[in-house]
Amino acid sequence: MILGLARRWSVASYTLALLLVMPLIALIIQAFMPGQAVFAHLLDTVLPTYIHNSLLLMLLVVVGAVMLAIPAAWLVAKCRFPGRKMFQWALLLPLAMPAYVVAYVYTELLDYAGPLQRGLRTIFDWHTPRDYYFPEVRSIGGAALMLALVLFPYIYLLARTAFMEQSVSLSHAARVMGCSPWKSFWRLSLPMARPALAVGAALVAMETAADFATVSYFAVPTLTTAVYDTWFEYGSLTAAAKLSTIMLLVVFLMVGCERFARRKQKLFQKQAATLELDSYSLKGVKALMATGYCLCLLVVAFLLPFMILVQYAWDYFALSWNAKFFEYSANSLWISLVVSVICVCIGLALMFVRRVSPYSADMLPSRLASTGYALPGTVLAIGVLVPFTQLDFAINDLASYFGLSEPGLVLSGSAFILIAAFSIRFAAIAIGSIENSYKRISPSLDMASVTLGLSPQSLLTKVHIPLLRKGIFAGLLLVFIECMKELPAALLLRPIGFENLATYVFQFVSDEQLEHGALAAIVIVLVGLVPLIYLNRSLEQA
Repeated sequence: MILGLARRWSVASYTLALLLVMPLIALIIQAFMPGQAVFAHLLDTVLPTYIHNSLLLMLLVVVGAVMLAIPAAWLVAKCRFPGRKMFQWALLLPLAMPAYVVAYVYTELLDYAGPLQRGLRTIFDWHTPRDYYFPEVRSIGGAALMLALVLFPYIYLLARTAFMEQSVSLSHAARVMGCSPWKSFWRLSLPMARPALAVGAALVAMETAADFATVSYFAVPTLTTAVYDTWFEYGSLTAAAKLSTIMLLVVFLMVGCERFARRKQKLFQKQAATLELDSYSLKGVKALMATGYCLCLLVVAFLLPFMILVQYAWDYFALSWNAKFFEYSANSLWISLVVSVICVCIGLALMFVRRVSPYSADMLPSRLASTGYALPGTVLAIGVLVPFTQLDFAINDLASYFGLSEPGLVLSGSAFILIAAFSIRFAAIAIGSIENSYKRISPSLDMASVTLGLSPQSLLTKVHIPLLRKGIFAGLLLVFIECMKELPAALLLRPIGFENLATYVFQFVSDEQLEHGALAAIVIVLVGLVPLIYLNRSLEQA
């Protein structure tokens, strides 16, 4: 019976996976369509600058994130000092803060008219910018710093886990051979953590490549802003598709280089048990320095921007607490809920087929369906626009052929396209969450269920889903949060007159009026804290 289900559903799973990779296929096809004038103009003028800035920004952000994350990860994983348990989870909080909000806050603090430079001019009696030098905040370096502050927890989390799982016996052997803690870190722990660091660096680089709001606010031209400008200013979908294809090549090349660099690296070690973790007890100045570093990192990356947001929201509460706030909150809420349910259903369907199918080829649909998460939001938006626009044209032509009134852009001009784009982008999260839960279900339960006469549908509904409830809940939660925060795809695909919290806040940031959108920004941040708390609890229970 299970085999029969596998044969029937195998085609359905491949069909579903192909629908989810349709934007990527459509994007590549559109990139080879006629219409070279706009792209040729960009190639002759600004495209080299876009590519140079994108690569330089990724390099700077990765280097900055690594330099911030590794000391914190080593201290939390291998040392005992005051506040260590709090910093273990608190250093994940910057992930909940949108980078463009952090960029706005620090621009207000560090710009020429900001309190810091005003104070310096008052103290040292400086009168004009010629009297002193201060780094330009609105620059590629400033954008890299803002992104590094928000994205370093990716590397911190993976590095901390890698350090904690390293074999205690190897550390003891290094001590016996006379290695100091610094030499042990540099010669042993850091090389062994290289795979985790490489994965974290790749994640940071891809998030940097996908960022639109921060580089747009700082007026740094990158490939992401180029895609947006090409579509809205030139109206050329083909040129935007070509630029999106270049971004894809950059992302795939980056991931390929990372895997190639560690293709021959193999590490075999006994995983450290929780009770036998090797650690250094820091006292005196060293303990103070460790606590001070972690605290400064937390304050700069999260607490200070968040407190300023709270102050803005308090001062401008009467202006922010209005009908638009509730309308856009409702838009974010219902879009996120619908997409969460769709993604979990996709994950359940694909992983159930993968679970019961005896064919190894049926692992491919779930992997294909997960490729959307690797696409930057602007790239995904262009990829979704291409097929849905063509479908809208076909629907209108068909209506005209039968003498009916043309319905207009029923797909690409409504919230439907947002739901489709978000589902394609975030299905990978639900698939991964359900996959991890499936690994904890013994195959013998499937055999016992079949022996007892359960149908495949009953196996899924009565056995698997109750056992998968934690994975389903985690998938729903994580997809919901990502939908609330997603900005680039929403900016490109939102229907006329439709706003959600992310686009609402970004409009105030672009207009230098974040004070009016601070309340909405706080909602996004607080909602983003939920999965971080859930993640930390999961790590503590692991």
